[in-house]
Amino acid sequence: MKLRYLLLPLLGALPACQSADKPAAGAPASADVRFEGFKTRFIDELWREDPSFASAMGYHKYDSLLVIPDSLQRRRAAAFGEKNLKALATFPLDSLAPANQIDHHLLANYLRASRWEDDTLRQWQWNPAAYNLGAGIGDLFNGRHFPLDRRLRNISDQLAQAPAYYQAAENNLRRPTQEHTRLAIRQNEGGLAVLGPALTDSVRGSGLSAREKKVFADRLATARLAIQSYLAFLKTDVLGARNFRSFRIGQALFDRKFAYDIQSRYSASEVYQQALAHKTELLHDMGRRAARLYPKYLPGQPAPADTLQLIRAVVNQLTLKHAPRNGFVAAVKQQIPTLVAFVNEHKLLTQDPSKPLVVRETPLYMRGSGAGASVSAPGPYDKGANTYYNVEPIPETWTAAQAESYLREYNDYTLQILNIHEAIPGHYTQLVYANRSPSLVKSIFGNGAMIEGWAVYAERMMLEQGYGQNSDEMWLLWDKWNLRVTLNTILDHAVQVDNISEQAAVAMLTGEGFQERAEAEGKWLRATLSQVQLSSYFAGYTEIYALREELKQQRGKAFDLKAFHEQFLSYGSAPVKYIRELMRRK
Repeated sequence: MKLRYLLLPLLGALPACQSADKPAAGAPASADVRFEGFKTRFIDELWREDPSFASAMGYHKYDSLLVIPDSLQRRRAAAFGEKNLKALATFPLDSLAPANQIDHHLLANYLRASRWEDDTLRQWQWNPAAYNLGAGIGDLFNGRHFPLDRRLRNISDQLAQAPAYYQAAENNLRRPTQEHTRLAIRQNEGGLAVLGPALTDSVRGSGLSAREKKVFADRLATARLAIQSYLAFLKTDVLGARNFRSFRIGQALFDRKFAYDIQSRYSASEVYQQALAHKTELLHDMGRRAARLYPKYLPGQPAPADTLQLIRAVVNQLTLKHAPRNGFVAAVKQQIPTLVAFVNEHKLLTQDPSKPLVVRETPLYMRGSGAGASVSAPGPYDKGANTYYNVEPIPETWTAAQAESYLREYNDYTLQILNIHEAIPGHYTQLVYANRSPSLVKSIFGNGAMIEGWAVYAERMMLEQGYGQNSDEMWLLWDKWNLRVTLNTILDHAVQVDNISEQAAVAMLTGEGFQERAEAEGKWLRATLSQVQLSSYFAGYTEIYALREELKQQRGKAFDLKAFHEQFLSYGSAPVKYIRELMRRK
């Protein structure tokens, strides 16, 4: 998943905490004032360089522009990065207020990571799914930032560049991976659907002039041909040649990507070792709870001596309760009000009922990455727009056995945990807070590990506060869910660094992780299509939980959970290690 696209970082601060991004007393004001000016200029220039990124953040001034991803564009990006890294070097860290020091870190990390990705990782050469015109067009078409006529004119201008865009894509590709090629085919076929009847009907009923409608129709037809040509190229030239590179990036690239993406206090290897240790702790707790539940769900039957078999026997009973095949998305919608009420009643944090959350089926152009649920949130320039909770329905092509396996994985207990994670008080709530940030830098360059880590932390916190009546059933399946997060990190490393086979990976997830086979196979697919992102959940969660426990110990009876949550979220989606510095300082 691209964080920018599927899970947009919108940092936030409560009004009471807005001083977090102002110069601290005694800090040299001139350096901070100059740095504020630099940040404003940098962001303005960035939006001209990367209009799709700007649009994702809710800044729509350049929506009519489609950047052609060719060698000229990469040279421009390199020059942009070099210029701004030199400018950053003129601001010594110790001359800035603490919150501006974090912004300095975030900008430097973004610029260095961008150069490394283009020059060293070079996904533009081996990931055909990086090119998908329909995804951007779909977001513009479904947006509410401008009146329909203006959005259609912007779409028309982008469609005019479709042939050059896809020609650059074909020119860029060198031995792509088979896995990313198949994903590109599926998502670009979804992109073709975006350029279909709904769009043409909107043009027909719009206020565009007759000439504009004719131009739009011609450009749309040409764009569809460009996508179809790209699909034919992928299906015939790429898949037919079977000259694929491995999807595995190896340890050196993995370690460097982890450092840039996660920005943790710990290295990739250290987080991997922490995950192995946490797996053991979870299995121990699951064994205790399963032993207590076994007589209730399997009365009169002798309990297995093997702990894994004991846990599996109980889990198999609990997962029988699940939504019907055609009612999965509806079941998600029905649970949201319950979560809102629980957070309010237990005073876990202040919610904002004015910010809409819309549960919807995942759009076609976003499907196929292995993520069954995600959040698409508005950017800091578009705070009033909807946040979408994307839920992928059970595919019609699945057999009854495949659907049953998936539904058992997301059973009645686990579905509640999923909704806590994705919606309330997980991603949706955190991103609403994040959208209040006085620092656009933190808003735009938010940290995925913090965002995912908060959602995982929210699951455990809700259960600790009594959600689910503190039942062994709910805790056992949360353990199983948290074991999945833990195994995500282990799998991420095992796939990208240790060359684990699909058979061994699925065996680990279904065996030690008690996952349904459909879930395990989907996770294998996701691990082949992404690198490091699967590690972000555990890395962020463990740092957030450790920070809370550290402050609880320091503050004793003065510790207030609601205040901790709101102070933590007030710093936006900055890396946890930097939030930790500020909270410990306070």
